[in-house]
Amino acid sequence: MEPRILVTGATGTVGNETVKALSSMGAHVRAGIRSVVKGENLKRLPGVEVVEIDFARPNTLAAAFTGIDTAFLITPFDEHQVDMAKQLIDAAQKAGVRHVVRLSASGAEAEPGIQLGRWHREAERYLEAAELNYTHLRPASFMQNFVNMHAQTIIQENAFYLPLGQGRVTYIDARDIGAVAAEILLRPEGHDGMAYTLTGPEALSGEEVAAILSQATGRTISYVDVPEDAARNAMQQQGLPTWMIDSLLELNSICRANCASGTTNTVEEIIGRPPHTFEAFAQAYKECF
Repeated sequence: MEPRILVTGATGTVGNETVKALSSMGAHVRAGIRSVVKGENLKRLPGVEVVEIDFARPNTLAAAFTGIDTAFLITPFDEHQVDMAKQLIDAAQKAGVRHVVRLSASGAEAEPGIQLGRWHREAERYLEAAELNYTHLRPASFMQNFVNMHAQTIIQENAFYLPLGQGRVTYIDARDIGAVAAEILLRPEGHDGMAYTLTGPEALSGEEVAAILSQATGRTISYVDVPEDAARNAMQQQGLPTWMIDSLLELNSICRANCASGTTNTVEEIIGRPPHTFEAFAQAYKECF
């Protein structure tokens, strides 16, 4: 009998790709989302049902996990994400879920690490202490962030702005994270207690990313290195909360220092094919730019 799988945060970048991957593999998927209205596209996928998850209403979590065999736990980028993760883990354990995969972040194991990593590591430790089989996924920065965060500026100004200096980053395509997650959720044997760092095939500088986007779009797109103070001011003008600004700038600082440039072969080892290159991503998403 095919396992019944829950994916929380199913309309997010990684959750959406995981649901699509599972659907294409013939799985029975329950997509957990904050607003059922936003799940219309997911409901059209074969084998997918949509359920509401509201952290302020624990009964929705209990309902979402009822009858679930394996679950992919994704929490939003939020200052309360650790508490949300603990709620999900508690609900999974109470429902008797067989195996839990949790979306963490590359470098979560680092000590002392950055704030984002510390939040993820706290949630990881809570999961490790639970009476659950588990797998941690620790992906690098998403290629799709260039669509979600920079597409409008690229369209308007043929440029993107980041405080990365000459730092190189090993970006990963969210489709590859989804494929890895789907494989483990469907066939969890051998993955219990594992923590996988997931990366793309190479580390790229801002200039190299700009050159690849230029080639894909047929326009000259530039990378503009922004001083940290200017980046902070820009985010403040956008109305971002202080905790988010501090977290993002701290993340950018380790990227600028080339601490996010390592690669692993884990994607290919788990799904049997290499991860997408940035060139392949740019071609697939060029209409967004």
